[in-house]
Amino acid sequence: MTDVPSMRGAEVGRRIGVGLMYGLFKPRVLGSWRVPASGPVIFAVNHSHNIDGPMVMGVAPRPTHFLIKKEAFVGPLDPFLTGIGQLKVDRHSTDRTALARALGVLEQGGVLGIFPEGTRGEGDFASIRAGLAYFAVRSGAPIVPVAVLGSSDRPGRLTKALPPLRSRVDVVFGDPFDAVEGARSSDTGDGRRAGGSGRRTRKALDEATARIQKQLTAHLENARRLTGR
Repeated sequence: MTDVPSMRGAEVGRRIGVGLMYGLFKPRVLGSWRVPASGPVIFAVNHSHNIDGPMVMGVAPRPTHFLIKKEAFVGPLDPFLTGIGQLKVDRHSTDRTALARALGVLEQGGVLGIFPEGTRGEGDFASIRAGLAYFAVRSGAPIVPVAVLGSSDRPGRLTKALPPLRSRVDVVFGDPFDAVEGARSSDTGDGRRAGGSGRRTRKALDEATARIQKQLTAHLENARRLTGR
């Protein structure tokens, strides 16, 4: 049986993130009230800088388990990231262990964080992978779009790998939505949805991916208007 990452560990990670992100930068968080207070949720986060994941972990109202490339789990970071409930994934193969552990997070009513673009880039959701659709369709969990803006505007003076100290970073949470249109009608009545029984054919996943990309792009455009970024 695959071990599911500890929610207690993710809460420790959230507290560390709060201290670091609010200590080093000036996060402005908008729309966090939109995040469902309980039940499985998937955060779909744009990715343009290394601090995007830690920033979301520190400002989100719930502890988050992020899918992180296995290359980040080196040296002392390996036990640390594992200890705070983060998920190691091999991006170059079908990592069945990571898939099972991520689905386990959602089955236990936790929050799974995903960078749908697959790698760091412009952070504009211009190209997203099918993995997000797979998790959403398989679990029935709603997707909350998250826009991180300002993290890659300019490098810091002391550490080029980080934004300038005490600079403002905006994190905008959007309205939850379903990967499959009409999925809310299959609510089970106990806070979970029966989306796990949805079609997982290539056509269905492609349709879900197209719907997801449209929603994420619209959220990012709205977040930019809202923040002036």
